[in-house]
Amino acid sequence: MSALLTAENLSFRYAGTPVLQDVNVRAEAASMLAVTGPNGSGKSTLLHLLAGVEKPWAGHVSRAPEVRVALLPQRTGDIDALPLTVTECVRIGRFARRRLTRADHAAVHDLMERLEIAHLGRRRLRELSGGQRQRTLLAQTFVQEAEVYLLDEPTAALDTATRGRVHELLTEKVRGGAAVVLASHDREESALAGRAVTLGR
Repeated sequence: MSALLTAENLSFRYAGTPVLQDVNVRAEAASMLAVTGPNGSGKSTLLHLLAGVEKPWAGHVSRAPEVRVALLPQRTGDIDALPLTVTECVRIGRFARRRLTRADHAAVHDLMERLEIAHLGRRRLRELSGGQRQRTLLAQTFVQEAEVYLLDEPTAALDTATRGRVHELLTEKVRGGAAVVLASHDREESALAGRAVTLGR
C-alpha cells in the first residue's frame, strides 16, 4: 500500500523532558492504524506531530503530494469560546477556500443526521452536553474531504449506539481509500485497525 503520511525516527520533548523517542509511523491508503499506550505515553503528542500542529525535536514527518489531513484533538476547550452553532461548527469542515455548494450542505446535513445532532443545529456549542459536543466535533472532522484522518479518543463520552455509528464511519473512510490513525484506550476500538503502534513500552 502507498503511504500517505510517514513519520521517521520521531522524537519530542516538553521543557526538556522526553515524551516520544524514535517513533516510526506509516499511514497507508485504505488502512487504519491504532495508537495505543498508557496515559502520558505521548499518543496525543504523536497525532499533533503528524498533523503538523507541533514540530518534532528530532526526526521528520512527510506527506504524499496534496494530501489533506483532518485532526480531531482530544482537548478542544478553546472552541467553546467561539459563538458558533452546531451547524456552523460542522460546516467549518467543508471550508476549502470556496463558497459552500449544495453538495457541501448535503454532506453536512447527512453527517449531522447520522450522528443524531441535526435537531441541535441552532444550539451554541457551550450549551451542549459532553456527548453532544463530541458528536458535533466528529461530524466536523468526518465531513472533511481528507485523505488522512487523525482521531484522538474519538468515542470518549459517547454511548454504545453512537460508538457503533462512529465505527461505521471510520470503516467507510477506510473503504473509500483514506488512512485513519486512531489513538484509543479502548481495546475493542483499537481492534478495528489492521495495525497498531504501542507507545510507552
